[in-house]
Amino acid sequence: MPEDLSSTVELPVRVRERHGVRRTHTRLIDGVRHPRNWLQLMRFGAVGASGYVVNLAIFAICVHPLAINYKLASVIAFLVAVVNNFWWNRHWTFAAKEDHPVRQGARFMVVSLIAFAFSYGVLVALVDGVGIEKVLAQAIAVVCAMPLSFLGQKLWSFKA
Repeated sequence: MPEDLSSTVELPVRVRERHGVRRTHTRLIDGVRHPRNWLQLMRFGAVGASGYVVNLAIFAICVHPLAINYKLASVIAFLVAVVNNFWWNRHWTFAAKEDHPVRQGARFMVVSLIAFAFSYGVLVALVDGVGIEKVLAQAIAVVCAMPLSFLGQKLWSFKA
C-alpha cells in the first residue's frame, strides 16, 4: 500500500489546497479569474512603458550624441530605468510596502539583472548578428525581456 495516498486517491479541492497539493494548472486558472491580477498586469505594463521610454531615451542619448559604445550604453540605460521601475512597481503596481525596501530592492535587482542579461543577449545578437540599427535593436530586446521580468517581480520580488 502506498504511503502517500494523495498520489493515488483524488482528494477534495479543500483538502488538496490545505495540504499544498494544488496542481499548477489549477493555480494558473484561479489566477486568471481574479480581476486584481489583470489590473496588476496593466499597471506593470504602464510602469514598464515608462521604464521603456526612459531606457530608450538614455540609450539613444548615450549612443548618438555622446558616442558611447552601444553595449555600455545598454548598461547605463538599464541602471537608470531600473531605479524608475523599482519605485513605481513598489509603490503603485504591487503596493508592496510591508517588506523592507532594501530587501525588496535586492530581489528586484536580481530579477532585473536576469531580465537584463537576456535582453543584452538579444541586443548583441540583433546588432552584431543581424545588423539591426542599435536603438531599434534595444527597443526589441527590452520588449523580449518583459515577460521574464513580470513573472520574476510578481512571484518573488513583490510576493504578497
